[in-house]
Amino acid sequence: MDWGNILGNAVGELISPTTAAYALAAIGLGVHFGYTGLLNFGQAAFMLIGAYGFAIPTIEFGAPLPVAILCALIASVLFALFLGIPTLRLRADYLAIVTIAAAEVVRYIVTTTGLTEVTGAANGLSGFKGTFAASNPLPDGTYGFGPFTYNSYDWWVRIVGWGLVILASVLVFLLMRSPWGRIVKGIREDEDAVRSLGKNVFSYKMQALVMGGVMGSIAGIIFILPRAVQPANYTTGLTFFIWTIMLLGGAATIFGPIIGAMIFWVVLSLTQGVLYGAIESGFLGFLSTTQAGQIRFMLVGLALMLLVIFRPQGIFGNKKELSFSV
Repeated sequence: MDWGNILGNAVGELISPTTAAYALAAIGLGVHFGYTGLLNFGQAAFMLIGAYGFAIPTIEFGAPLPVAILCALIASVLFALFLGIPTLRLRADYLAIVTIAAAEVVRYIVTTTGLTEVTGAANGLSGFKGTFAASNPLPDGTYGFGPFTYNSYDWWVRIVGWGLVILASVLVFLLMRSPWGRIVKGIREDEDAVRSLGKNVFSYKMQALVMGGVMGSIAGIIFILPRAVQPANYTTGLTFFIWTIMLLGGAATIFGPIIGAMIFWVVLSLTQGVLYGAIESGFLGFLSTTQAGQIRFMLVGLALMLLVIFRPQGIFGNKKELSFSV
């Protein structure tokens, strides 16, 4: 096995745009569940809306970069309102049901053949990166060292992606130490007690849902900058990956989603490289690469089960503040 290549690919995932996108989406999910107690199982829908909300105006209307981003953010806010208005006054499990169903509905809408000219249906969309690439201040060329060697566009995507992750983390850090943050954490613990103090619980829940959804939408934009928009990427599995990352790092933490995303993708890349290498070298010749791909997710799932059993608050979580019933 080529251990140098395997380890290089795994280390490269530490700062990949995909890792940044998942970290940003997990930060948004942390606002939903970790701090406010909202069971959102449709974060993939916010990422999908961000991706298509950015790509469609760029392709169809030649929208400038700020306009395309604004369209994606407005679409995510409207989607959050659509989800929250009928459900946030009800029990938390209603939001879970609505979000997981709405995410699938949105995904099926963009894949319908009747919208092929707009959404590309099952083939997705491409050709939307021009405006973002034009904003790149880095000269053409290749920069970096070892596994961190990329061209100027790839570095620009990483700089923007991780810059947004840092900004989102700082924003959440400041908000959760403000009166607003104390109220939403109070809602997570006992919303009836917060309501008895005269606070509009519905309004605060909606604000949290919109904020986390906007972060998910921005994550969707970062997610597509290195690749095309493919609706198959936005299945419920994407949401469950984000939940895994959030639980891994700690649901109500600042750095948890970031470290969780890094660990998650490094482990996935490492296990894939080891399994594929073992198959090619004959040690696991009885397996196919497809089966190996499924085995790596089984291994990650097993690790997550052990984590929830032995450290339910996650790596950085505070058990006194938040833990999960196992």
